[in-house]
Amino acid sequence: MTKTKTESIRYTADVVALTPHGTVLLIERDWPPYEGAWALPGGHVDPGESSREAAARELAEETGVHVTADDLHEIGTWNKPDRDPRGRYSTDAYLAIVPTDTQITAGDDARTARWWHMDNLPERLAFDHADILRAATAS
Repeated sequence: MTKTKTESIRYTADVVALTPHGTVLLIERDWPPYEGAWALPGGHVDPGESSREAAARELAEETGVHVTADDLHEIGTWNKPDRDPRGRYSTDAYLAIVPTDTQITAGDDARTARWWHMDNLPERLAFDHADILRAATAS
């Protein structure tokens, strides 16, 4: 009898928060991996919540920006086996369009939060977040 090897997969949700003027909200990570790199707000899906609910919660916890789960539009799922050095992660990514004057406050796991113009993104983005941003802004 052949045994099937299984792996543990962690489930996360990320948010691309964009303004009509072409800025995106990023956080500076305050812990490894990618400590000091810029990333999309996001995190683990808690038991009993959908990834859309987790995305809205994580956006609020990490940046102070509040949207409802219904305000989020699905971009897609990223789940390549090597996308995170900590192990296997599957991430549902969502898009939120927020007003240009939306105020932000870094919280939870973020060193800082900042609006970046899409034409002038930081050189170092964590994980595969550059791919998620490209997908979110593809026309």
